[in-house]
This record gives sequence, structure tokens and C-alpha cells, in this order.
Amino acid sequence: QVQLVESGGGLVQPGGSLRLSCAASGRTFSTYAMGWFRQAPGKEREFVAGISWSGGSTYYADSVKGRFAISRDNAKKTMYLQMNSLKPEDTAVYYCARKDYSGTYFRPQSYNYWGQGTQVTVSS
Repeated sequence: QVQLVESGGGLVQPGGSLRLSCAASGRTFSTYAMGWFRQAPGKEREFVAGISWSGGSTYYADSVKGRFAISRDNAKKTMYLQMNSLKPEDTAVYYCARKDYSGTYFRPQSYNYWGQGTQVTVSS
């Protein structure tokens, strides 16, 4: 059974930074690509960032490119999302997810395991 647990969310002022973590259980973390999604109230869940199983390839939504950085530590079975220069429009619940072997990084339908989410609020 795979479990994903996010942490690191909170309240931050515009321009500030946060680092989210996603801790995974199970022995196969290092063989799967992973991703971060977010969902704001009244909006659909949207892709934020994705990372290949090795960490050698990363993908970002245009809205976060240059501000966010995704990474992973397979020995610790943990994925990270470093978020800098945060804006009020980044406010959302952030979810980590494990990607299936097929499908695009950019659609939630390509992911088969999800965490419970962590709230990020950017406000002065």
C-alpha cells in the first residue's frame, strides 16, 4: 500500500518562500515519476510540477516556472517543492501524487496515488 504525506504548508507573505515535502511509504518510490498539483477554492486541480523517477527530468507549469523547484531524494523516499517569490494567486491546497507508468505529467488522470494535501496561503 502506498501512502503519500505532504507537509510544509502554511501562511506566508507575498514574496516569501516555503518548502513542501512529500514523504512516501512503500518500497517502489524510486521507480515512479511524481508530481505536485494544487487546487484553489472553486477551481479545478491543476498541474504545478513533475519529476522523473531519477530526478533527471523536471516539468513545470508556466505560472510557476522560474519560481518553484521540484526535487526528490530517493534514499529518503521524499519529494520536495521549493516555492519562492510566492504570490497571492499561489494560494491553494497542494497535493503530491505518484504518476502511473503511462500518461502525460500534466493531467491528474495520469496519477494513481495522492496525498491528503497541505494548505498554502499567500497573504499580507
